[in-house]
Amino acid sequence: MGALMLQGTGSDVGKSVLVAGLCRAFANRGLHVRPFKPQNMSNNAAVTIDGGEIGRAQALQALACRVAPHTDMNPVLLKPQADHTSQLIVHGRVRGTLGAGNFRAARGALLADVLESYHNLQKQADLVLVEGAGSPAEINLRAGDIANMGFARAANVPVVLVGDIDRGGVIAAIVGTRAVIDPADASMIKGFIINKFRGDPALFEDGYRAIEERSGWRGLGVVPWLPATARLPSEDAVILDRPPEPHTERKRIACPILPRISNFDDLDPLKLEPGVELVMVPPGQPLPDAALIVLPGSKATIADLAFLRAQGWDIDLRAHHRRGGAVLGLCGGYQMLGRSVADPLGIEGPATQVEGLGLLDVATELSAAKTLRPMTGTALGARVEGYEMHMGRTTGPDTGHPFALLDDGTRDGAISRDGSVLGTYLHGLLARAETRRALLARIGVDGSGVDYTADVDAALDAIAAELERHLDIDVLLRLAQEPA
Repeated sequence: MGALMLQGTGSDVGKSVLVAGLCRAFANRGLHVRPFKPQNMSNNAAVTIDGGEIGRAQALQALACRVAPHTDMNPVLLKPQADHTSQLIVHGRVRGTLGAGNFRAARGALLADVLESYHNLQKQADLVLVEGAGSPAEINLRAGDIANMGFARAANVPVVLVGDIDRGGVIAAIVGTRAVIDPADASMIKGFIINKFRGDPALFEDGYRAIEERSGWRGLGVVPWLPATARLPSEDAVILDRPPEPHTERKRIACPILPRISNFDDLDPLKLEPGVELVMVPPGQPLPDAALIVLPGSKATIADLAFLRAQGWDIDLRAHHRRGGAVLGLCGGYQMLGRSVADPLGIEGPATQVEGLGLLDVATELSAAKTLRPMTGTALGARVEGYEMHMGRTTGPDTGHPFALLDDGTRDGAISRDGSVLGTYLHGLLARAETRRALLARIGVDGSGVDYTADVDAALDAIAAELERHLDIDVLLRLAQEPA
């Protein structure tokens, strides 16, 4: 059994994709591989086979390993729900709320939970590939760390450092990490990878050697820019800042970017549709003319509803509805579409009740219990697969015309009397081509019928093949099999 940890010189250097690609590369070699991230911070999550939730990236990495996602793969998940607080998920279950002030003290106590999950995965695998969070160079966060070197040293896992050359300054980022971290931490690092390289790698040979000489770490390869990454589910909100390519001949689907937007990867399958232009609308811009407006999931429905109104998006949405435009609310977005949202227990903040957008004749009351379950059934006349991940219960006359009839005999969601406004608690429903086609038919688009899951799987194979070409995979495996 072996393990190897990928840490980065900063956030968004590509650790998640590299771990996913290596998971697939080693799985293709016949190894039993498991992904692991001690601590993640993300509002994009997935439901696991054991009925909990983990970060979306670890669910993708499990797919790369060709195994079902499990809560042990991401034992600590922080889901930001306000400017200074996050919901704490441990082993897939809500354990409370942490503020910025008490997180540093609380996280050290979570190391036992982290190591328990890691050792569970070790028993199942030939190889555990571990993803760090942020950067080990954040030495102000080193005390009590469980995400980077704190975990690596506690579990005795060797580390490979990843630098992002696309953002510039990669030589300083890697050599600077060596300069500022503790010598005992530095001894855990066995090599480095240069990621996201564009152009001729020969032009970087001198820089590559300079990093080796100044850091004392071995270079393990230069990974080019990987176009297949765009076909993977989105994990981090930073991707929402990248403007889409305009396609005036396509039907437009618009989605406002809310501050606490969650599970926005629900919309990723729409990228496969040649007849659709998906527009993520940033704050400060009006909702554009569109065939369909989607209100996405939210980690804080009431706060995001207030933000939506402050942007004037409620006015845009009602004008869109008056013109006969279609509206789809997903999870928190579904709750916003109702007459009211009540929070009597103060789940999201002070106990309150607020007026909803009133486009669906339903009302929501938030509760402490969290619903986490995979679901199958029929929606819009097509088979549907997805998962529920929400706190609260929605009732009202429009639920008599449900969005989905589920196989367990229950109903999900609501459709307005005129059929133009739809709301559902089902995440991931657009991954299935049949469901996606049924939704797009309502706005006059012929769905492509492309299997999204198969496309993601093919993208993982393409990334694994590139890593086999550009990284010293055999050396990485040997490092994983040697104690740090």
